[in-house]
Amino acid sequence: MTVDVPQRGLVLVVEDEPAIADLVRLYLSRDGFGVHLERDGAAGLAAARRLRPVACVLDIALPGLAGTEICRRLRAAGDWTPVIFLTARDDEVDRIVGLELGADDYVTKPFSPRELVARVRAVLRRTAGPPAGAEQPRTVGPVTLDPARRTVTAAGAPVQLTSTEFDLLAHLMARPGRVFTREELLAAVWGYAAHAGTRTVDVHVAQVRAKLGPAGVIRTHRGVGYAADA
Repeated sequence: MTVDVPQRGLVLVVEDEPAIADLVRLYLSRDGFGVHLERDGAAGLAAARRLRPVACVLDIALPGLAGTEICRRLRAAGDWTPVIFLTARDDEVDRIVGLELGADDYVTKPFSPRELVARVRAVLRRTAGPPAGAEQPRTVGPVTLDPARRTVTAAGAPVQLTSTEFDLLAHLMARPGRVFTREELLAAVWGYAAHAGTRTVDVHVAQVRAKLGPAGVIRTHRGVGYAADA
C-alpha cells in the first residue's frame, strides 16, 4: 500500500508480519512519509529497485529472501539508499552482519513505532547533509572529507560510506585529536541516548577503518573512545 503525495518521501517497508507492517505504515504516514509495503524479500528487492525510496525498513527474517540479502544486493549494485533493519534477535550477530552489509541502523523487536520513525528521520537528516556552503572540506592525514558533497577520499581514492559511517567520520574529523566517548558519538551521530547500546559505535568504527584501509585516521583510546588523528 502506498500513500499518495508524501511530504517527506517514500519509505519502503518489507515486513511479513501484517500487524507490525500496518503499525509501521500508520506511524510513518502520520509523520508525512509515503509508505509502500511488501511482504516477502523478492518483492521487496524489486520494489526497492523500481520505486527508489528515500529509505528502506527491512525485516531480517523474510520469506524467500532475507533482509540482509536485500541490503547486500542493493549495495553491490551501488545503491546506498539508507537501510534500517528490524530484527527479533537482540544479539551481536545480527547487528554486526547487518552493519557490515552497509545498513545504517537497526531496531530490535518489540520496538516503539515512534522510535522507528525517529530513526528514519535521523538517517534522512544525516543523508541530507549541511546546507550548501555551510562547511568546508576537512583533511586529516591522507583523508579528505567534503561535508557539502558528502564525499570522502583516502590517499586520493574515493571511499564509499553509508550515511551513518560518513557522519561518524565527519564528527571525528571536525575536531582532530579530540577524543569522543562512545556515548558522545551515539548522541551526536545517531541522535539517541547511550541505552541504545554503544556496541553500534564500535561496529561502525570498524567498518570505516576497513573502508579507509591503510589511510585510516581513527584512533582508539582504550577505555575512553575514539579520535581522528593523522
